[in-house]
Amino acid sequence: MKQVRWAAVAAVVMLAGTVSVAEAASQTGKASYYKHGKRTASGERFNAGDYTAAHRTLPFGTRVLVTNLDTGISVIVRVNDRGPFVKSRIIDVSYGAAKVLGITRTGVAQVKIVPLKRVAEAPAAAPPAAPAPVAPTQTVAESSGEVFSLR
Repeated sequence: MKQVRWAAVAAVVMLAGTVSVAEAASQTGKASYYKHGKRTASGERFNAGDYTAAHRTLPFGTRVLVTNLDTGISVIVRVNDRGPFVKSRIIDVSYGAAKVLGITRTGVAQVKIVPLKRVAEAPAAAPPAAPAPVAPTQTVAESSGEVFSLR
């Protein structure tokens, strides 16, 4: 269920096609995966099945849209570790995310990564006067309990 939810969010984000500040922070390069480890640099226990990643500079907890440029398949991962330690690579994803991206056979793939920004929630005390139209990106993401935007 978790895979379907994140895949749906990634698909809607890709369909939105919005050029934004986050788009300017995107990177293109090689990604690899890892499936062994005990603790991550953030201190949490490594779980190869989770959708997590290692990035050199992004803050821990940052959600990142990772798109395999060969297949067009995307997945959203959470940065919880540091790396990769191979200079030619820009991100290491967990085995679970690598399975979704389809890179477990080759081990390395050309990807584009886009950091996602969490949409600020409206204050509970001030309900909106009229319901604002909800962007498709937010509709699917709200069903998962988290709202992200490329804007």
